[in-house]
Amino acid sequence: MNLVIVESPAKAKTIEGYLGKDFVVKSSYGHVRDLPTKGLSIDLENNFKPEYAVMPDKKKVIAELRKLSKDAETVWLATDEDREGEAISWHLFETLGLTDENTKRIVFHEITKPAIQSAVQNPRKIDQNLVDAQQARRVLDRIVGFELSPVLWKKVKPSLSAGRVQSVTVRLIVEREKEINAFESTPYFKVKAVFEAKDKSFTADLSKRIESEEQANAFLQSCIGSDFSVTSIDKRPGKKSPSAPFTTSTLQQEAARKLGFSVAQTMRLAQGLYEAGKITYMRTDSVNLSKTAIDGAQKEILSEYGDEYVNPRKYSTKTANAQEAHEAIRPTYFNERNASSDEREQKLYSLIWKRAIASQMTDAKLMRTSIKIGASGLEEKFEVKGEIITFDGFLTVYMEGTDDESTEELSSSLPDVNENDSLKLLSAEATEKFTHHPPRYSEAALVKKLEELGIGRPSTYAPTISTIQKRGYVEKTEREGRTREFKRLKLENDSINAVVDSEVTGAERNKFFPSDIGVVVSDFLSKHFENIMDYHFTANVEEEFDNISRGETNWAAMLDKFYKPFHSSVEDTLENSERATGERILGKDPVSGKPVLARIGRYGPMIQIGDVSDEEKPKFAKLRPTQSIQSIEFDDAMELFKLPRTLGELEGKEVVASEGRFGPFVRFDGAFYNLGELDPLSITLAEAEKIIREKQEEAKKAIIHEFDTDPVIKVLKGRFGPYMSVGSDNYKIPKGEEPESLTLERCQEIVANSEPTNKGKKRRAKK
Repeated sequence: MNLVIVESPAKAKTIEGYLGKDFVVKSSYGHVRDLPTKGLSIDLENNFKPEYAVMPDKKKVIAELRKLSKDAETVWLATDEDREGEAISWHLFETLGLTDENTKRIVFHEITKPAIQSAVQNPRKIDQNLVDAQQARRVLDRIVGFELSPVLWKKVKPSLSAGRVQSVTVRLIVEREKEINAFESTPYFKVKAVFEAKDKSFTADLSKRIESEEQANAFLQSCIGSDFSVTSIDKRPGKKSPSAPFTTSTLQQEAARKLGFSVAQTMRLAQGLYEAGKITYMRTDSVNLSKTAIDGAQKEILSEYGDEYVNPRKYSTKTANAQEAHEAIRPTYFNERNASSDEREQKLYSLIWKRAIASQMTDAKLMRTSIKIGASGLEEKFEVKGEIITFDGFLTVYMEGTDDESTEELSSSLPDVNENDSLKLLSAEATEKFTHHPPRYSEAALVKKLEELGIGRPSTYAPTISTIQKRGYVEKTEREGRTREFKRLKLENDSINAVVDSEVTGAERNKFFPSDIGVVVSDFLSKHFENIMDYHFTANVEEEFDNISRGETNWAAMLDKFYKPFHSSVEDTLENSERATGERILGKDPVSGKPVLARIGRYGPMIQIGDVSDEEKPKFAKLRPTQSIQSIEFDDAMELFKLPRTLGELEGKEVVASEGRFGPFVRFDGAFYNLGELDPLSITLAEAEKIIREKQEEAKKAIIHEFDTDPVIKVLKGRFGPYMSVGSDNYKIPKGEEPESLTLERCQEIVANSEPTNKGKKRRAKK
């Protein structure tokens, strides 16, 4: 019997169909060993030796694989062909107690019958260099997180954490936000004119900006009575070439642009397509296609589009330090258009298919035309630019997306004019525009920047982006724009009219914004751990990993070189640095005369009046979710001290509105009622009463049992089924018990013999 071990059940199922009855294919369900979550688990005095342990949820898997491997003649380790896959194979080898004699390592970049059979015929040993590169990354990241996080707990806020790649990624977003905040928008005027030629009208743009309203008005005045004509027509043939097939990074970017998928979602869907044998391996830096793939694409293009669309070509990888020599991401079979019944998987597959097919097609041929229009006495020229496709080539299949929000639009229909033709000016308009700050990062733009800087690797982008959001350092969100007025000067019938118009500007969709905590942590780490936060240093670490994977550098020596100065910085920062609060002084409290400041406190962003050293205790107010210590103004900060706010009385008891840890609420008769979207600063007593009555009605419906002799104990309907409430504690109802039949005595018995289900949560909260 032959035992084949892969890392996922879906992959196992696909491979099992390609191997004979002598092969049993099993899954390890990913990594089976890792550094334990508690403690450093690295022997710093013994060449950074990791102290691995089998993951608790993998003990049954290991027991089954160990039993099967003892009965197997040969164990085939068939995990993915990158460093992570190599490390999984090595951990399996070590954990299962395998030997070189009965173990073979096989790799393949696509799950097809020929690829699997070829891999079985060409086994190799585990590549220790690849394993060491993965270990170096894992150990380095554990050391950085383990030593930096306590620094943040002491110097910024409890429960924070840091990571080598994550912290640098946050820095990118923080620095972009600072650029945006420092940016001063300046107005200018853009002029468009409508001309008539041969009884047909067309629009042309003035080829330069006009800096002020006065200059715009003067220019329009100079157009009155001027004789316009076509001064030049420039026609130039051009071409567009297709992009290379997808790498991991370019797939992540394009799926974000065209399909709106997050990086994590793209990788999850691509994994499903790979494991089903529909695409090649989805973690790759290579743009190379095999001869088989090029031949398959050529055959499909000939069949679907014709000979004039075929142009086989090879691409070379430009990314520095590309990992192992994989193929680009492509369909395993180009004649398959449908790969999945899952709509999202199918959309991603179609994108991969189109990009790979287009890469083997002819260039698109274009005619680029520029028509310039002028008048005697006018220095400036109007211009019409157009682009006409004379042969669509690869564009018949695919057009690459872009992150550039200021891409110039070219007309595909041009006026029928010749040089020196006279033109009639029908109207002209100078519209006030404003220079725009650098764009915030979308997921696609962030991935592109990380790749440009050599930070991390494409396989790390998804977990990195996910982690910095989970930790609350950045938020991918939408922001409403604001209304802005602008001027328009319109020339028509030899007279100029000025009007004031308005537009919504600054709206953002699915862009990254740093949180206050993210800004303070990033600034603190940049100040005290310059190396860790340096883009070039982070990229150089990736090069070191690549050197280890090629056997050129010893991984323990690399870690030793890093650790000594890093540990020294940690100790120095703990000993000598001040707490970081991101403090901003906003002004003085008109009542007490004490300073009003915005800062990070133990529980997050807040406003403070007074100082802790004052005899009188300072006042504190929590910021609203939409507010930031970076930008809040004095008046808005003082509004926060109007909470808690008494709205009036119901049934002789006070109703109070305030803001809490879980958002705005009203308090009545010892109970708290969430306000949702309503503002605690403006909510009325009538609005609060409506919410209270609705919630009380819902609570009544949730009651299964109440006991007159012991009102503290209740049997309730919960989100996850019936349960018992005893004061602030919740208890499970044992299996087999009918909630409706429970007596007070039975409830008391259950409470006496069991622990509250929320006991652990309370204990953790107190820490």
